[in-house]
Amino acid sequence: MTEPPDPLHEVLAVIRERRRAHPGRLVLGFAGPPGSGKSTVVERLAGALGPAGCVVVPMDGFHLANRLLAGTPLAARKGAVETFDAHGYLHLLERLRAADEPVVYAPAYERSIEEPVAGAIAVPAEVPVVLTEGNYLLLDEAPWGRAREQLDATWFIDTPRELRLQRLTERHIRFGKAPDAARAWALGPDEANAVLIERSRGNATHVLRWR
Repeated sequence: MTEPPDPLHEVLAVIRERRRAHPGRLVLGFAGPPGSGKSTVVERLAGALGPAGCVVVPMDGFHLANRLLAGTPLAARKGAVETFDAHGYLHLLERLRAADEPVVYAPAYERSIEEPVAGAIAVPAEVPVVLTEGNYLLLDEAPWGRAREQLDATWFIDTPRELRLQRLTERHIRFGKAPDAARAWALGPDEANAVLIERSRGNATHVLRWR
């Protein structure tokens, strides 16, 4: 039986074509609902492009710290669009696109402690491609629309709902939630965020169907 084609081959073809046509740095975005596979997609693309060819800079490094959310209604909605430093992310994308500093240091998100870690990702000026992924890259609301303007191309990752929910539940369990609580979070805050994100898919330049 012939194996189905890997959908990432088409993404890589687009990236390589844009590299041939674009002499400067490319900044490429990957958006989709929670559990859609954004991190897996960009990790596999980064593996194909190699460490000298790209750096991955996730939007999750701009989560607000737990100490800011504690005691507020947002603590029960961590991951919602209001729980990110959107302007900070915009300014980072502007710096990455300009590529006029020897190195730009970006934050990462450490799931084991559920906190952002400053200065965890180094992006040297000579790196030709930056891959960034996150839930809200395609939103029109300020400043997300301005952030999207910094991206040379964007992909919306389209994954079946039940598969997303399964992945999310397993992830929450892996990082400490009881099974019932994990499923409730996946169906509650995560799914509310997914509804908002799905409405922005028309802003993507490409759609990647992913399983």
